[in-house]
Amino acid sequence: MASATTCRTLLLAAVVLTAQLCGCTAYVGVGGFSVEFIHRDSVKSPYHDPALTAHDRVLAAVRRSTVRAAALARSYVGNGAVSEVVSRPFEYLMAVNVGTPPTRMLAIADTGSDLVWFECEPRAATAGAAPPSSVFNPSSSSTFGRVGCNSGACHALYGTSCDASSNCQYLRSYIDGSKTSGLLSTETFTFESIPGGCSGCRSHPYVLLPNVSFGCSTSTNGTFVVDAMVGLGAGNSSLIGQLGAHTSLGRRFSYCLVPYTVKNASSALNFGDRATVTEPGAATTALVRSDFEAYYTVVLESVRIGNASFEHLSRVIVDSGTPLTFLEKALVDPMVEELSRRIGTGFPKVPSPPKPLQLCYDVGGPTRRYWFSKSVPDVTLYLAVFGVAVTLKADNTFVELQEGFMCLAMAPVTKEHPLSILGNLAQQNMHVGYDLDKGTVTFAPDDCASSYKSLPVHG
Repeated sequence: MASATTCRTLLLAAVVLTAQLCGCTAYVGVGGFSVEFIHRDSVKSPYHDPALTAHDRVLAAVRRSTVRAAALARSYVGNGAVSEVVSRPFEYLMAVNVGTPPTRMLAIADTGSDLVWFECEPRAATAGAAPPSSVFNPSSSSTFGRVGCNSGACHALYGTSCDASSNCQYLRSYIDGSKTSGLLSTETFTFESIPGGCSGCRSHPYVLLPNVSFGCSTSTNGTFVVDAMVGLGAGNSSLIGQLGAHTSLGRRFSYCLVPYTVKNASSALNFGDRATVTEPGAATTALVRSDFEAYYTVVLESVRIGNASFEHLSRVIVDSGTPLTFLEKALVDPMVEELSRRIGTGFPKVPSPPKPLQLCYDVGGPTRRYWFSKSVPDVTLYLAVFGVAVTLKADNTFVELQEGFMCLAMAPVTKEHPLSILGNLAQQNMHVGYDLDKGTVTFAPDDCASSYKSLPVHG
């Protein structure tokens, strides 16, 4: 067994693995790893409400879409003082073990954010914020450190200042008025790699990343319902930016979102080599500059349904945190008309769909739902720069809002939410890979439920 000194040296080398049966961390030169990407309505989520039906959850997701889309828009056109999305609507979580010995934190994983932060002790009395489910205590960790206010990490994050001890303190304001503040710190993060999530590793390894910069939050005010966030945005302070700067994994990640209708299966969030999208039919396009660094943006050139093509050049944010897709009205209106024509009169339309939805059908029971899905044509998005096509199937374009009611999961942008967004319903059963080093995003059809065999749920 290696000595304690050797262990500490290896911890600082790069991303390393700890096998469950090994008392010392050993360097393994891993090329990538995968973790569980937990939907907020999953039974593994603390936000799971067993009293809600599957349709209640979909309706709630639609409502969250409008709130998040409006928040994205306000942050997008802001002056930089407010840059994060609303603190309440979120869709996916990931577990991170923080410190040595580790404290398990369940955090929002958000592609629209560039900050990593956790609730820390000692906490100041706050107003409006829910009590945290878990709090990190820095004094109990042997690897905890503070970040100086003159450091590059402090300057890379907006809204920072110096405290009396020359530590980097930050204040992060959210669109809904919520705030979190504390000291920028460093710590060792441990990720539990899912089964099969690390090629050549033992059955259930742990992936360690030392010296991660994160916000150690001691004060929160407002409507927070969570106590931790892992930003997966394109900014240097996000987890992706730090992986690229301090490891050989590069600024690469991907996810494969399991459809809402599939039970007892988790989505996968991949880093490094495991984020490479190699499935047949993969379509790669360029990421273009966004007004806010954290957002991943592509250029949509046109939409095709059958032989009908609708052209309208627009920038579209690819977002895992918004269920619905929002497109320009110049695209949505002719799409609704063409879909209505092709689906035909065999299924009665719902007279007044709930806002912001534009098209719903009463399709009845499971047999007719099957035939309805067969009648829905593919919707193909043509993305500019590289000139690639991304095809959306019926499960990407329609969602069962309530028993027997199938609704188009797309809505027009409005004055309240004027940004075009490719939402997570449209990304279900797709392997979506981001490579910030190359400036690209890749989409490929996949069976996401089989990409990660979820561990059984106990209790």
